[in-house]
Amino acid sequence: MNDTQTTQTRETRETREILMTLDDLRRILSESAGSDEGQLDGDILDTGFAELGYDSLALIETVSVVQRDYGVEIPDKLATPRELLDAVNGLLVAVG
Repeated sequence: MNDTQTTQTRETRETREILMTLDDLRRILSESAGSDEGQLDGDILDTGFAELGYDSLALIETVSVVQRDYGVEIPDKLATPRELLDAVNGLLVAVG
């Protein structure tokens, strides 16, 4: 992501309620792993990241992007998209 995109992301987040959506997570997962979003279609909230084809390296990159973009420190051990979203949004609400 270049500086212009980062600025636009921050401006967009500042003008709306700052909560991470499943679509936001799908985008970040796809970008972090360099994969096709097709495997992320449907109800993936309670599907393990390993089952979705995301190894530890892809998850490290995903967590790094989420922490940078949303300004929160999230735990390392998150097994599903629901756990990641709950952790991020819980922290955003707490500091919001």
